[in-house]
Amino acid sequence: MPGELAGITDEAAHDLPAQLRVLAELGWSRIELRSVDRTPVAELSDRAFDRVAKSLSDNGVHAVCLASRIGGWSRSITYPLELELAELDVLGRRCGDLGTRFVRIMSCPNEGLGEQAWRDRVIGRITLFATRAAELGVVLVLENCSGWAGTSGARILDLVESVDSPALRVLFDTGNGVAHGYDGYALLRQVLPHVAHVHVKDAIGSRFVLPGTGDARVADCMELLRDKGYRGDWSLEPHLGLVPHEPGELAEDAAASFVAAGRAMAGLLG
Repeated sequence: MPGELAGITDEAAHDLPAQLRVLAELGWSRIELRSVDRTPVAELSDRAFDRVAKSLSDNGVHAVCLASRIGGWSRSITYPLELELAELDVLGRRCGDLGTRFVRIMSCPNEGLGEQAWRDRVIGRITLFATRAAELGVVLVLENCSGWAGTSGARILDLVESVDSPALRVLFDTGNGVAHGYDGYALLRQVLPHVAHVHVKDAIGSRFVLPGTGDARVADCMELLRDKGYRGDWSLEPHLGLVPHEPGELAEDAAASFVAAGRAMAGLLG
């Protein structure tokens, strides 16, 4: 069934059993894996990853995407390319083991380069990533978040069209626009034909709130996506119990907040 509900459950709990309990409470059977026991999925040992894969299978849970760190907050355009490719290789194999095809990436924060040089380096680097992804049989989904293309629909289009690969699509996050100071709905209208995966969150200024209660026009974004034929999953990333790129521990009520956000998201989708 297309358009199912999923969650990035390391925002509810660190350990996988507790993450799965949150999904079960919501009645969902789809997960977007980012970390288990505070360890990014690409850094799990083979033995630990095998346990994760078995646990998902035993519980009837399907992975819809692996959320990587490639091109993300902690990895500028000067981060060693070979380390990014090595992570992609690991995630490509693990996508195969889990029966999923999406790997979330971002577009490389700057580190002292001029605008043109930054653009050219990002396009060159992501072209290499897309080539490797195609060889691995996976699809990179570029989030409207950290990096050169993160806050501009025109830049996202420039990047996707310059790379020109079926192994690169767009991941639209409903709440990033509010949190980072741009019009997310307007960006969505620009990049809509390229969207293959969606994250759902909402915000008022820099404060994250339940989906549908903030300024991100979550319901409008969902309606636009559906009207234009979006058939992918809706992956909850509420940032209520934890904001992954900011310092701080998982909130005591993280699981309850995640469930509340999940119910709010489900309510918006009807």
